[in-house]
Amino acid sequence: MHRSAKRTATALLLAAGTLIVPLAAAVPAGAAPTAALAACNVSYGDKDGSSWHKSSKNGVNMRSGPSTGCAVLGVSYSTQLIDYHCYVSASDGTWTYARNDATGVKGWIRDDLLTDSGSRVRC
Repeated sequence: MHRSAKRTATALLLAAGTLIVPLAAAVPAGAAPTAALAACNVSYGDKDGSSWHKSSKNGVNMRSGPSTGCAVLGVSYSTQLIDYHCYVSASDGTWTYARNDATGVKGWIRDDLLTDSGSRVRC
């Protein structure tokens, strides 16, 4: 590569870096999670007053937050009753926060893993 072309490429990369860094710094520390930035260790009270459901597919993970990147807290089976609390929208779909009656575990299940599409009440 010619020396002036290297300088131009380096200058473009540096300029791009100065545009990206301020955008990342613009998000305040401790900001509330958004659909694009789902947080783990998130829980809600029972906002959904519906009856309990046998609606998870077999062997579905219940997670600490509405993301596959969050820790697995337990597993729900199709024979177990689940008490829906509410739902949120995330970057990879909607998730329902629920309590497994058989195990007592509370956690997030992605709605496409529930046979009835999960809670109808937004968190």
